[in-house]
Amino acid sequence: MIDRIRRYVPVLDWGRRYNRDALHNDLMAAVIVTIMLIPQSLAYAMLAGLPPEAGLYASILPIVLYAIFGTSRALAVGPVAVVSLMTAAAVGQVAEQGTAGYAVAALTLAAMSGAILLAMGFLRLGFLANFLSHPVIAGFITASGILIAASQLKHILGVSASGHTLPEMLVTLAENLPEADPVTIAIGVGATGFLFWVRKGLKPLLIGRGVKPKLADVAQKAGPVAAVVVTTLIVWGFGLADTGVAIVGAVPQSLPPLTLPSFDFDLLTALFVPALLISVIGFVESISVAQTLAARKRQRINPDQELIGLGAANLGAGFTGGFPVTGGFARSVVNFDAGAETPAAGAYTALGLAIAAMALTPLIHFLPTATLAATIIVAVLSLVDVSILKTAWAYSKADFAAVAATILLTLGFGVETGVSAGVTLSILLHLYKTSKPHVAEVGLVPGTQHFRNIHRHKVETDPAVLTIRIDESLYFPNARFLEDYILGRVVEGGPIRHVVLMCSAVNVIDFSALEALEALNHRLKDMGVALHLSEVKGPVTDRLEKTHFLRDLTGRVFLSQYDAWVALTAGPPPAKAAE
Repeated sequence: MIDRIRRYVPVLDWGRRYNRDALHNDLMAAVIVTIMLIPQSLAYAMLAGLPPEAGLYASILPIVLYAIFGTSRALAVGPVAVVSLMTAAAVGQVAEQGTAGYAVAALTLAAMSGAILLAMGFLRLGFLANFLSHPVIAGFITASGILIAASQLKHILGVSASGHTLPEMLVTLAENLPEADPVTIAIGVGATGFLFWVRKGLKPLLIGRGVKPKLADVAQKAGPVAAVVVTTLIVWGFGLADTGVAIVGAVPQSLPPLTLPSFDFDLLTALFVPALLISVIGFVESISVAQTLAARKRQRINPDQELIGLGAANLGAGFTGGFPVTGGFARSVVNFDAGAETPAAGAYTALGLAIAAMALTPLIHFLPTATLAATIIVAVLSLVDVSILKTAWAYSKADFAAVAATILLTLGFGVETGVSAGVTLSILLHLYKTSKPHVAEVGLVPGTQHFRNIHRHKVETDPAVLTIRIDESLYFPNARFLEDYILGRVVEGGPIRHVVLMCSAVNVIDFSALEALEALNHRLKDMGVALHLSEVKGPVTDRLEKTHFLRDLTGRVFLSQYDAWVALTAGPPPAKAAE
């Protein structure tokens, strides 16, 4: 019972070994991540169409809950760009931005996402994320980065614009461009340029002037904070808010409130599909980051427990006025590089954000929204990787088609359509690739017991023995393909008397494939050809023994392909079936 509790509550495991060194490292990491997360939280709340304080609320209790239930030592949970954009797209369909109903729908979406993730975790459905192929995910994130950057141009220009697709955004921006505010443009462009320079040039500059690398790294991470402070002082000092520069305005000075998601059936129905998509995308993004960072320290991530940790975090966001959250790549890498030893670093980050929510919110009253937009643009453009198209084209035309389709559909029809298409394309791509698996006719490498493709190597063959190696498990999409391939080869192959199916790469034979093998066995028998199997794995043999297939098999099951070669090249051919 204790082991089971520790499995579902990992803090009871690593917490027992917590020491002073870990505390010191976690506190240092928390300070750096807190500095980075304050402007990010405000910016991502704006991206989601919510007031700035919602970003802080979504970054306090969710982080604490993940620290209790998550398994990654370095993952930093909170609002992220892609999920924030998906939140705006989903909630914008059921409520008007700026209304109380919009905020309620956003926290309801977080709670629904949390419930879905928890259910998937308890049912151990983490493997479902594997159905999202990397090319499709890369295409979706690239398109989302472009959409997010485009959506923030209105704040940089100081104009009104709307739309959830790239054509809609560009058209409304062009229509309202004459109304652009020069002062807002100066602030937005200046902040964007400064943040790009900070990301690439500040650290080398400081190191070149004798600053220690670790301190230079902290200064680089504090770049967005510097942009926030400077532009806020400029707007306040020159009274630019009175000239038309949009500002954040009054932000409640309080800890996250206790909120209750809506249980309206129509709202829950409308948000279910978006909540499911946000859950899957958020989990895929989070688990990818967590596993990458864990591998660097030879630590282990439990995907099913990660679902529970992220589910708890989203439920926390839903009950404290937040919106959907997940593990962020940039802040998690910062957390890792800063020396975080345990998930407690996240809890300390939450404490720092709570202090900020209580004490610092009056200081951001004059913060220009153009600065927050610049923060978002600089953050998301690092996600855009157009080179994936070139790489996919060179490696696999099918993967290229999936990437290109996902990008175009996301840009042209919005994130929900894009991610739905991505999931569908991932599954169809998998079925397509496995429906026509690689099949090789193999022969004996002289002087060895190894068998290789007759078209790639100089091997020994016997005209009476056809050995086929299939490099894929046998299941319903490819069962008929294998049957047709072997029958076609036998018909054109002359004096073939034995067919050996080499099963070294076959991990599963499902019921459809079993029926195809039975049909193949009977047809070959009618043609006077025996069907044999070799190198069948134990679990596959166990399942076949529960059927009559092995009893009806016209040939034998050999332990190795070499045993089949020795036996069949010296043995007599089978008797042809009676007409």
